[in-house]
Amino acid sequence: MNLQYALPSHIRTAMGIPESEEIWYAVPFDLTNQGVFTQNSYVAVTKKTLYVAEEGNLFYRIALSDLRDVRCETLVNNGILCVEEKKTDGWKKIVRFSMKHLSRFAFLAKGIRLLMKENFRRVISVEYEKTCPICGRALPGTRVCPHCEGNRHLTIARFAHLCQGYKKQFLIVTLMMGLASVTALAGPEVQKRFIDETLRSGHGNLTQVAEFVIVMAILTALTILIRYYRNLWSANLGAGISKDVRAMLYHKIQILSLSFIQERRPGDLMNRINRDTGMIRRFMEEAFGNIFYYIMLLCGAVIMMWRISWKLTLVSVVFLPLALALSVAWRKNIHRRFHMQYQKLDENNSALQDVLSGMRVVKSFGKEWDESQKFQKKTGEFAEIQEKNEVFWASFYPLLTFLMGMGIYFVTWLGGLETLQSKMTVGELMQFITCATMMYGPLGWMTHLPRMIVQMLTSLERIYDVLDEQPKIQDDKDPVDRVIEGKVEFKKVGFGYKSYLPVLDEINLSVKPGEMIGIVGASGTGKSTLINLLMHLYEVDEGEILIDGININRYRLSCYHSQIGVVLQETFLFSDTILNNLRFARPEASEEEIIRAAKMANAHDFICKMPNGYNTYVGERGYNLSGGERQRIAIARAILTNPRILILDEATASLDTESEFLIQTALNRLTEGRTTFAIAHRLSTLKDADRLIVIDEHHIAEMGSHEQLMQQKGIYYQLVMAQLQMQNLERPQEMAQ
Repeated sequence: MNLQYALPSHIRTAMGIPESEEIWYAVPFDLTNQGVFTQNSYVAVTKKTLYVAEEGNLFYRIALSDLRDVRCETLVNNGILCVEEKKTDGWKKIVRFSMKHLSRFAFLAKGIRLLMKENFRRVISVEYEKTCPICGRALPGTRVCPHCEGNRHLTIARFAHLCQGYKKQFLIVTLMMGLASVTALAGPEVQKRFIDETLRSGHGNLTQVAEFVIVMAILTALTILIRYYRNLWSANLGAGISKDVRAMLYHKIQILSLSFIQERRPGDLMNRINRDTGMIRRFMEEAFGNIFYYIMLLCGAVIMMWRISWKLTLVSVVFLPLALALSVAWRKNIHRRFHMQYQKLDENNSALQDVLSGMRVVKSFGKEWDESQKFQKKTGEFAEIQEKNEVFWASFYPLLTFLMGMGIYFVTWLGGLETLQSKMTVGELMQFITCATMMYGPLGWMTHLPRMIVQMLTSLERIYDVLDEQPKIQDDKDPVDRVIEGKVEFKKVGFGYKSYLPVLDEINLSVKPGEMIGIVGASGTGKSTLINLLMHLYEVDEGEILIDGININRYRLSCYHSQIGVVLQETFLFSDTILNNLRFARPEASEEEIIRAAKMANAHDFICKMPNGYNTYVGERGYNLSGGERQRIAIARAILTNPRILILDEATASLDTESEFLIQTALNRLTEGRTTFAIAHRLSTLKDADRLIVIDEHHIAEMGSHEQLMQQKGIYYQLVMAQLQMQNLERPQEMAQ
């Protein structure tokens, strides 16, 4: 983000910034505190002072040394920059801006906080640029290229590049279409000769009639055979291309950052993989297989008509420009209509996905009727848009057909007059009318073509919207592949899922190999965020994470993740057998290794009691198993990878006493000799941790062993006492010792 806009000299003078003082940040804003649009309004920051000018006049000024904190917040359709002064309590709103400036002011708030620190360093972000994947131009601070946005010629060019591996199939389909058009055009010529030379000449005989029937039968059979193989190859072509695009999309979604996946609704991504790729297949089968056939048929028919009568040919096409102009005029309207229809379909699929996944919750609260009504409302909105689109098309298409069909009536009338005047033979008239019908047939089909093209291009744009997305976390140019020992260091790590809402700030932590770290804190303080950063699911905003002294970004992702074991509170199991769920961690693991891991996780006994043993189907998300059974399978899965770093996120929460004992025993075996990070709200499970860290207000507020933190009587002590009081323990000293 560019934080160094040119500050006009008169604004600088109005702010009272000395010429000798260097401006480190200068950012414009566009709203007053009352929400009215404004001009000549800037925020300027020097090494010592924060200035705000509104409408060219100084509005606010304060020394950085008099500030306690600064932050950027979002409101409805706008944002604000707030400061907390040391002399007063509470936050003060000093700048309001529209949402387009949100990211810029979020970075500005970070920069001001850095300047406020005693040992600050100058951090000025430069204008972010990357290359447009379509045209190669640099993109200044945006993912959408202004040169290529909405450029459908480039979308088609990219799709053509994608289809280069199917040149043979394209060639065969094109050849089939050429042969089909030749056989179709041969029919009128044969009919003309039969009428003029056999029927009207008076010299015809049964042999000539039989020859005509045989020739027409052969042409018909050839046409049917060619169309069959054309449709077959078109189907193979469409299925192959859609399969490749579907595989590319699925792979792309797999490698994209977790933040991208979480920002999209599941139904949206599913539609892009299934429906949008299916639209490509449908276009290749129904449209591409006919485009060149109808174009060749149209050209051939026009040539034959021109040879017979150029005057009648001009009459037959007199209404075509009007129909073409009407199609072009409504092209954008058609695209907008189908884009809205696709969006509503995405919302419906996402809502259906949510309800089916949470059916247990729906039934538990007795909300079946409410959810049915909600879904009925959404499907009603989709049906309304779909109905309007179909009504529009049902009205638009007959109008085009009528305009194009007007020519054939004039042709029949004028051609009949010329035949009566002996200027044209009956055979030529029949040939001309047949060719005119052939011409209008393709033209009538082509009135559907804009709809099919718009649908395919809309699907392609949605597909490339995902394919063009760049993963925020990628392998280094020279990635490190090595077995890690387990030494972990957090150095001044800062992170926020949104740049204007920091979750962690200035996290400093050094962990020795084999050490167990317990992470404690209230909900929402950043405990899970800390382990998400350690798992390299997100990129840190500030600072760095070192593994064995090497920045985590330098490790090959597959190598690093293969050496991390994770056991979460909500265990996810695939809809498969227990054996395949265990093998997900290590597909090459032998049955002996799997059984050994299951025994270490105290899972082998209950698995063997099941009718199908390790081949038992666990059901959707593993719901055929109890919570404790799912958790033990997750532990066995983690054991199977023999991880060097182990992450436990509420691994024993919400379990009965017996299950907790079995799982805790399994965890003790799993954590032995491994660097372990454990999160638990039940603090008694962390008593044996080597060190405990307490996260509060985005920082590590306390660090030490259980005994040390209890003696400090700080945040950790208060959390322990609160839990003991809730449990109504009579002797809280037992926990404190």
